[in-house]
Amino acid sequence: MDTRGDLSPLLSNDEDDEVMISSIGNHSEASCRFLSTPNRRTSDGFFENGDSGIEALVSDTDVVANSLEKIESVRPKKTADYEALDYDTIENELYYAEETKMSHRQWKCIQIQRWLICVLIGITTGLVAVIINISIIQLTELKMKIVTQAIEKCVKSACLYQPLLIWITINAGLVMIAALLTVFVAPVAAGSGIPQIKCFLNGVKVPNVVRLKTFFTKVVGIIASVSGGLAVGKEGPMIHAGAVLAAGISQGRSITFKLTFPLFEYFRNDREKRDFVCAGAAAGVAAAFGAPVGGVLFSLEEASSFWNQALTWRIFLCSILSSYSLNFFMSLYHHHGGDLAYPGLINFGKFEGTYEGFELPIFFFMGVIGGLLGALFNAINHKITIFRNKYVTIRFLKVVEVIIVSVVSATIAFMMMFLSAQCNPLGQDINVDLQFLCEDGQYNTMASLFFTPPEDSVKSLFHDPLGSFQPLTIIIFVFPYFFVACWTYGLQVPSGLFIPALLIGAAWGRLIGICMNAICPDCLWSQDVAKYALIGAAAQLGGTVRMTISLTVILIEATGNISYSLPLMTVLMIAKWVGDFFNQGIYDKHVHLAKVPILEWEPPPLSINIHAREVMGTPAVTVREVCLVKDICRVLSDPHNCHSGYPVTNEEGKFRGFILRSQLLILLKHKVFMERSGPDDRLELAVFRDSYPRYFPLSIVNVSEDEQRCHIDIRPYLNPAPYTISERASLPRIFRLFRALGLRHLVVVNDNFEVVGIVTRKDIWKWGHHGKS
Repeated sequence: MDTRGDLSPLLSNDEDDEVMISSIGNHSEASCRFLSTPNRRTSDGFFENGDSGIEALVSDTDVVANSLEKIESVRPKKTADYEALDYDTIENELYYAEETKMSHRQWKCIQIQRWLICVLIGITTGLVAVIINISIIQLTELKMKIVTQAIEKCVKSACLYQPLLIWITINAGLVMIAALLTVFVAPVAAGSGIPQIKCFLNGVKVPNVVRLKTFFTKVVGIIASVSGGLAVGKEGPMIHAGAVLAAGISQGRSITFKLTFPLFEYFRNDREKRDFVCAGAAAGVAAAFGAPVGGVLFSLEEASSFWNQALTWRIFLCSILSSYSLNFFMSLYHHHGGDLAYPGLINFGKFEGTYEGFELPIFFFMGVIGGLLGALFNAINHKITIFRNKYVTIRFLKVVEVIIVSVVSATIAFMMMFLSAQCNPLGQDINVDLQFLCEDGQYNTMASLFFTPPEDSVKSLFHDPLGSFQPLTIIIFVFPYFFVACWTYGLQVPSGLFIPALLIGAAWGRLIGICMNAICPDCLWSQDVAKYALIGAAAQLGGTVRMTISLTVILIEATGNISYSLPLMTVLMIAKWVGDFFNQGIYDKHVHLAKVPILEWEPPPLSINIHAREVMGTPAVTVREVCLVKDICRVLSDPHNCHSGYPVTNEEGKFRGFILRSQLLILLKHKVFMERSGPDDRLELAVFRDSYPRYFPLSIVNVSEDEQRCHIDIRPYLNPAPYTISERASLPRIFRLFRALGLRHLVVVNDNFEVVGIVTRKDIWKWGHHGKS
């Protein structure tokens, strides 16, 4: 049964049917799913109700859905835009009855289903990665062939503007497809998706984050974005894609296509879905980098806020299957079936060299550079994102911005190839043989960085022999690319950040390696520039995303050389420390810019003297154990006092338990009235699971005047032992309860065990970010 909570005044719990209304409670996480007639839009973009009586309820679900779809497009994005997920199990009488009836064989069947779901998640994630990878390879080769022919034709005819226009047109056309899908179909698919999945696993429901249309937009969009020449990578979005696949497979249904299978019904709740989404994120990392262990550690360190020890083996199996599914099919694509030499979307290649002890200080210095450049990248991107959120708000302008960035990126790349004077003999670089303005038998070095997928450019900087890239060529490349990447991340297209960061770091890292060789040209240690490019890539990525343990393991698995573990680990830590001195990591910045009420690892500092009575929302609306239908409808329909759940009291006002708003709606819909049903006519737990995850609004519940005078006994359905806390409890204690248990509500009681308030996630988030202000 769903146990989710509210952070916003929303019309319904449906991810599509969310509407802000004009009342947000008194310092509380108030929420309402009430649709009255008529609705009137206020000047600030919110909605206020005209008639709040029971007579305003309607029963035409199609009308409601159509209205909500229109409202969704104009709904403002604010902190109250997000709901909370509840990872706590509701142990009511229905739950006890179901668990008591469960046999040992049934229990074993559920455990087997968990493993089966993980197997399916791993294999499907790997297959999706194959589709993305092959599509990008084919589109990139086709684009390169068309532009190369135009360049070869126009070099001697002095009409180089023609291939430039062709290149711009192709790139702009591809990225426009990605932008249109993202802006008009699934805006949540923009970016890498890592911040959104991190918020989901932290306990915040980001609207549409694990929907099928989001998955489709993510896959098609990232293919078009990378093929269109934007400074993005396809690895980061694989994490989001894997999480969406996990959420869909684990539920055994497709709400979009209205298909429900008699499979995996037991897992239709937030707690189970969270565990599988965590496995999907790990499978995405494994498919992206060929790093199964890194995928598990990524979910543990960066993504998941709640870790179940039993998950470790299942997630590891999921990651292994994801990596090797991609491995197997890519080996077939490359006509080397069975050699399994293609373990991820990006393979850094083998690093056979080693390093000397006296080089460690050089690596540590590179870590400092990576932290500084990462902080600079995040600061610039932060300013651009603020400007974008303030001024680029119309859908049309969002698409136009993407096209402008595509045109600028293509023009800069073409101009750099035109200005680059470095030409190398053919055969020195296997990626591209574009002659451009070079002599016969030579190729343009800059073209090898721009006419290939970014992953191949990273490998070129890693492994091409010394002398393949002159220092001036690297400088001309890395400076514009750095700022273009800053501008690109945050556009309304699916885009990964890992590869641009690795490419930037590999460029300036190789430049340092060239400088070391210039200092000591005859030394063996200075002739291996690959290690400097690798350390630079790690430092830049670590200074940007501020990941440590998981990123270390990912890079070790991607390079296949354990001997670099010490410098990689140390450099990533230094880059994180230096970067944290100036600002937050890029993902955390975007989470805070979106005003998502995410809970950090530790409670707010110096908050021990803040108590529950100061944090809680009050007054708390309560319901009786046995109450009139009319009273329930009044509570649910009043936008000033409705929450996602309500404390239940007896006639003496003593606290007896907690009931969710979604449960009350289901009871009203099925008319579980005492006057019209017997004592044994209780709803089964399967009825509540069947409504998950999109609950209907009160507006579709048709309650007659006679039914309003009936009574509902909610004792079998309430949670009789929810977590409660004294009004004298400190904020750090409240924070740890929410953080460790994944709570959505915490009822505050006094010494007489009377309800005095409710603490919600948003209340804690406010104190963590704004203090008493």
